[in-house]
Amino acid sequence: QVQLVESGGGLVQPGGSLRLSCAVSGFPLEHYAIGWFRQAPGKEREGVSCISRSDGNTKYIDSVKGRFTISRDNAKNTVYLQMNRLNPEDTAVYSCAGTRGLYCSLYGDEYYDWGQGTQVTVSS
Repeated sequence: QVQLVESGGGLVQPGGSLRLSCAVSGFPLEHYAIGWFRQAPGKEREGVSCISRSDGNTKYIDSVKGRFTISRDNAKNTVYLQMNRLNPEDTAVYSCAGTRGLYCSLYGDEYYDWGQGTQVTVSS
């Protein structure tokens, strides 16, 4: 059974940093494309970033470009999301999701394995 478990969320001040981790078990990460999604209260879920399984190609939404970096360590079966220069608009529950397609997408409907999420709160 495939499981995705997020960690690394928490409370941080504006301008601070967090690194989220998505640990995958039950399936080799090298065969997975992974996406990070977030959902703030009262808002729709949005794709934040993703990384393809085939060539490590990455995608980001415009609001996080230059601030967030996604990476993967297949040996550790873990994908990371480094988040820098956080602002209150980044406050949300962040979830990772997996798909066995070659390339990643920022559309949640293309993923079928999901983690439970980790809360990120940016506040002074």
